[in-house]
Amino acid sequence: MTEIDSFIEGLPKVELHLHIEGSLEPELMFSLAQRNKVNLPFKSIEEVRKAYNFSNLQDFLNIYYQGMGVLLTEQDFYDLTWAYIERCASNHVIHTEIFFDPQGHTERGVKFETVLNGITRALDDGKKKLGISSKVIMCFLRHLSEEDAFKTLEQALPYKDRIIGVGLDSSEKGFPPSKFERVFAKARAAGFLIVAHAGEEGPPEYVWEALDKLKVNRIDHGNRSLEDEKLVARLVRDGMALTVCPLSNLKLCVVKDMRDHPLKKMLELGLKACVNSDDPAYFGGYMNDNYKAVSNALSLTKENLLTLARNSVAASFLSNAEKEALLQQVNAYGRA
Repeated sequence: MTEIDSFIEGLPKVELHLHIEGSLEPELMFSLAQRNKVNLPFKSIEEVRKAYNFSNLQDFLNIYYQGMGVLLTEQDFYDLTWAYIERCASNHVIHTEIFFDPQGHTERGVKFETVLNGITRALDDGKKKLGISSKVIMCFLRHLSEEDAFKTLEQALPYKDRIIGVGLDSSEKGFPPSKFERVFAKARAAGFLIVAHAGEEGPPEYVWEALDKLKVNRIDHGNRSLEDEKLVARLVRDGMALTVCPLSNLKLCVVKDMRDHPLKKMLELGLKACVNSDDPAYFGGYMNDNYKAVSNALSLTKENLLTLARNSVAASFLSNAEKEALLQQVNAYGRA
């Protein structure tokens, strides 16, 4: 193991862009399918892994939604989330803010509270048993209607004490953030923080819309912001965080080669970029894998890595006191 790789493994990390359904490993998918008597179109774990070769976002989403079909009970969502929290522990992730897609479950007849109860029970155990703090963000599926998003928001309102924010994910092309401007206005008025996927496959205009129409607190992905100098200046001026996902970008062909990844340029421009794993079971790696892949490809320094870790803490939805405590951990590690 290289010195940098060793440094990455010990670095205290915060993850801000993780779809909990995207942490469904093939082994757990098969186990839950057997438990719930769900028929999968795959005969073996190896077949599932072969199906994980995507050429674009839609190819990935097709199998992603298929995999969701094994998640039916509160215990299923607990097991899914607990498996991810154990990965956090092994990757030295000290705080995580996870997305979940309620519409992907309620449309299958699974109750909203079944999903949320399983997820939050595992996160609570993660705090008690492993010291990992967490927040939950509910995402709207942008390929579905505004009406469906409003319905999902209504379902979430009784659980505001357990959901910190709302986001926007799924197929980006052809589904601009402005489609959901009214839903996000209502979510913001109800006290939710706001995030949105923008500028991954979609154009820089989608990032502008996320900023001006949805009034986001941070941008998920944002790679294509670099195509617009005025947008970059705006993001830097506002201190707007970009939750970047290197292995996801490579797997979905957002970049063809990790050496072409814009992360280092983002840091040089003063953007508040940070590293995340997105859908790690599908994209080939959790936090350490993402840090290592982009670090090795771009020859990042230890100071670059510490900056990424600090950016994650600063962009989190923790209180100022909690952020300060985590920053002290990162800085102490840097000094040591």
